[in-house]
Order: sequence, then structure tokens, then C-alpha cells
Amino acid sequence: MQPRPTRRRWLVDTTPLRESPAFRRLWVGQSLAGIGTQLTVVTVGLQAYALTSSTLAVGVVGLFALVPLVALGLYGGALVDVHDRRRVALAASVALWVLSLALAAQAWLEVGSLHLLYGLVALQSAAFAVGNPARSAIVPGLVPAAQLPAANALSGTTGAVALTVGPLLAGLLVDAGGFRVAYTVDAVTFVAALAGVWGLPPMPPAHTGAVRRAGVRSVLEGVRFLGTRPNVRMTFLVDLCAMVLAMPRVLYPAIGAVDLGGGARTVGVLGAGFAAGSVLAGLFSGPLGQVRRQGAVVVGCVAVYGTAVAGFGAVLVAAPDGAGWRLAACTALLAVCGAADAVSSIFRGTILQVATPDALRGRLQGVFVVVVAGGPRLGDVVLGGTAELTGEGVAALAGGSACVVAVLTLARAQRGFARYDALDPRP
Repeated sequence: MQPRPTRRRWLVDTTPLRESPAFRRLWVGQSLAGIGTQLTVVTVGLQAYALTSSTLAVGVVGLFALVPLVALGLYGGALVDVHDRRRVALAASVALWVLSLALAAQAWLEVGSLHLLYGLVALQSAAFAVGNPARSAIVPGLVPAAQLPAANALSGTTGAVALTVGPLLAGLLVDAGGFRVAYTVDAVTFVAALAGVWGLPPMPPAHTGAVRRAGVRSVLEGVRFLGTRPNVRMTFLVDLCAMVLAMPRVLYPAIGAVDLGGGARTVGVLGAGFAAGSVLAGLFSGPLGQVRRQGAVVVGCVAVYGTAVAGFGAVLVAAPDGAGWRLAACTALLAVCGAADAVSSIFRGTILQVATPDALRGRLQGVFVVVVAGGPRLGDVVLGGTAELTGEGVAALAGGSACVVAVLTLARAQRGFARYDALDPRP
């Protein structure tokens, strides 16, 4: 008889934190900074609305954040593949900290300029587009390949916590002390991220051949690599299936106002359900480090994600108005979505880190940033436009179903992805 698994084996694997002090410092710093970042995202939206009383003005904040992120994501990755990754991450972190101080300063000085707010958001997004690929490319140099799933699970769990705690903290701080207090807390917490990067050892990229320069040619080299590496390419394509076709967040406000009722409170419950699923998946991610067929798990998770979104839509379409159990059912299905997305993200990140040569790792992380940032934004347009024509329930049902069909079609076309073996990684 096999011994029963211990509780420790089922909980998140903290081996990378115990065995790599450098990774531990980086993780702690990014965890605290992540809460501050989400705090600022909400606070900026609140300040934009306070200045204009316009929801459109709040939406434009997202546009000013997205454009620099997409434009500089690829180039930021190219910089990472040319220069010492610690220096790139440190420079980007210093820039982000200075911009956090600038946001706090404009609030303390009561400047009241919407254009200044937009400009600072755009600059923050540009610095993030350079720093995020650098930090992601650093991790494989801090922990062994076998511990990358655990390291990514740890990062994903704290990211989900930040998505939950940050907005809540923003509401409390803005209500208690105004925008200036919220921005100041973000600037203070970001010192931890600076300390985490500062304590890293030098992380020069592994070069072969002549020294290259970051530029269009270098960026195109990374894009061409994707064209010849089907398993790495699939990590992006399956994520786009979920984010573009079946990202339900854009439906929450209308669902809270019309379908389920409850307004902002219902919207908060639905968002918390998704985040809770992500957190739980991270907390109980211990067994994931033993998974070899990581590509098959990614396909399965995205299929489960799409099925749960379709079920979410089916509840809205089929259940009679006023049925009290609908909110509970919808929240539970969104928790399944969050858990499936979290597990998929762990293995997609691991495959990308392991199956990409070190000399190209920064550029591929830059592509990752563009996909992760752009996919959900495009998904907002797709599902939001569908909902305008069909209603929120039908839009979710159709989007989730399309996600399942698309990911299974991709898996059938690229059968090698389902056979991807963590012990014999092939790009």
C-alpha cells in the first residue's frame, strides 16, 4: 500500500524560497510591490473619475497603459538579451519607484491634472515593459529547472493575492486619507522590490558568437524563433484562446446591474471568486512539480477554463430571474476559471523558461508581456461587443464554447505540445 501523501506535499512547494536566498529576496520584494501596483491601478482610476466624473476618462487610463506596454515589450526583451539582466531590472525598478514618488507628489501638491496622470501612467507602463522581462529571465538563473514550476506557483499565488488585496487596500486608504496616502503607501512598498533586485548577483546573458545590439533586427530574431519552435509558440496561442475568446471580466458590471442585481457588490463578489480560485490553486500546487506532461495539462486547463466560462453563461441564460442560487453558482464557476488559469500559467511560464535558449529568453519574455497584457484587453472588446448584440449570458456561453473548440483544435494540429515532457524539453 502506498503511503498517504502528507499535507506538506499538497501545499505550495516552498523549496525555491528555502534553497535560493536570491530568489527569496526577489520574491518578497515583488510580492509587496505587486500589492502596491494593484493599489495604484485602482487609485489612478478613482482619481481620474474624481477629476472628470467621466467613465470614459477612466477607460482611457487603460489605453495609456496598454500602448507603451505593447510597443516596448518586445524591445525591453531585446535589451534583456544584450545587457546584464540585474542591471536592466534595477534600472527599470528605479524608474518605477521614481514614478511612484511622482504620483504621490502630484497628489500631495493637488496638481489636479488629468494629462499629467495619463503621462505618469504611460511612463510606468513603459518601465514595466522593460523590467518584467528582465525579472522573468532572471528566475531560471536563480533556481534549478526542476524547481521552476514551484517558483512560478509562488509568484502566481502572490500575484493573485495582490489582485485581491490591492484594490481592497486602495478603497480603504483613499477613503481614509485620500489619493496622496494611497500613492505614498505604493512608493514605500516598492522599496522592497528595489532591495530584492539590488541583492541579486550579476546576471549576464549567455552569448554565443558576436556581441549583439538591441534593435529591430534583434527583436525580429526573437519573433523568427517562435516561428520555428512549435511548443514555445503554443504557450502563447493557447493563452490567447482563453483571454481573447473567454475573458469574462468585462461582463461583470452589466451582470451586477441587470442579470443578478446587487450592483458594485455583485461585481466585487464575481471578481473575488476568480481571484480566490487562483489563490487556492497556488496554495495547493505542491504536486505540480512532479508533472511531466506539462503541455497536456495546459491544454486541459484551458479547456476547463472555457467550459467553466460557458457554464457561467449557461447559468445566466437558463436560470429564472430572481433565483437566489445564481450568484453562488456563477461565483463557483469563476473560481474554477481562476484555478484553471493559474495552473495553466504556471506551466506555460515553465515551458517558456526551460525550452527557450538563454540568449533568447529576454525577447521571448517580452512577447509574453505583450500577449498577457494585450490578450485580455482584446478580449474585453470581443466579449463586450458580443454582449451588446446577444446579452451577457449568451456572450459568455458562446465565448467559453469557442475557447474550448479553439484550444482542442490547436492541440490536434500541434500534437507534440500534448507530448511535451518536462524531463526532455523540446522547444
